[in-house]
Amino acid sequence: MEEKRERTEAETEQERNNLRDLIFRLCSVPGNSGDELSASKAAAAELAALGETEIDSVGNVYMHFGKKDAKEHILLDAHIDQIGLIITGIDEDGFLSVDACGGMDKRLMPGSAVTVYGKEKLNGIVCCMPPHLMKGEEKLLPVNELHVDLGLPAEEVRRLVSPGDRALMWMKPKMLLNGRLSSGALDDRAGCASLIRCAQLLKEEKISCRVTVLLSCDEEVNGRGARTGGFRMNPTQAVVVDVGFAAQPGVPETVSQPLGAGPTIGFAPILDGEMSRRFVSLAEENGIPYKADVCGGRTYTNSEAVAVVGSGVRTALISIPLCYMHSAIETIDVEDVENTARLIAAYIKEVGGRG
Repeated sequence: MEEKRERTEAETEQERNNLRDLIFRLCSVPGNSGDELSASKAAAAELAALGETEIDSVGNVYMHFGKKDAKEHILLDAHIDQIGLIITGIDEDGFLSVDACGGMDKRLMPGSAVTVYGKEKLNGIVCCMPPHLMKGEEKLLPVNELHVDLGLPAEEVRRLVSPGDRALMWMKPKMLLNGRLSSGALDDRAGCASLIRCAQLLKEEKISCRVTVLLSCDEEVNGRGARTGGFRMNPTQAVVVDVGFAAQPGVPETVSQPLGAGPTIGFAPILDGEMSRRFVSLAEENGIPYKADVCGGRTYTNSEAVAVVGSGVRTALISIPLCYMHSAIETIDVEDVENTARLIAAYIKEVGGRG
């Protein structure tokens, strides 16, 4: 059998451009926790050419490939939802009251542009006090005490918006220099993109294990999607992909990884140490840059949900470095997404063989 030829620089560049465009498409679709259907449909459309794809009743996306009746069943999880706001009321002047769906950063909210998804898509601004009128060092208001101004009369606001509608911080995906990409929702659409890319890499491979890609809902609020999806799939092992802290001023080196330096491989009480060590070995064998990410407590990811479904699932965690987490300008390096995909593909090929 002939060995596969090395990719040319032009082919590699095209692959990175395709991956960038995939990330842009995923991030451009709204999908606040509990209201992910638009994002789920967009992701399912990307996966449809790679295997049997479905969306369940709660908004989880599944794509299956490999050997259906194999004893070994690997679940690959990344969450499809993003942080946002829920409309809680409309006052007599037409200002919207809101609350957080997920970990909204109250420091970033005042004066920020938002998009409200009512009967129509509406642009608004989170109200803020002019600095000239501040009397001292006022404390930042909690999210549920903030208001959104749509610039419309109260009657028109009530016609277009209802309590329970969602809002997201306004953002526009943009390419930066040196392969960097900035957008809202990269937590965790970057992870979703890495699993789609992983499936693309394995499309022509003969895999003797069963593989399910799960793009799960509600991670930012309660982990419902990973729990229900993991229970339904009943895998023998799982790999969870989320974002982690990238190096930036003020972030300790012990908990961060520079952009472009590869994914991190998790070591934690909830994670399977043997799987983590095998991922380290595969990264070194395949020349994939990485860093071990060690914590003695919680991971605050879907790994904690998947690992305890059924009678327990051996679980690993791979994280993509990300700057400015939970903002509208989250930033990643596209190469880290590619390397995450290649590392997981190498693991699946080893577990599933080449048949």
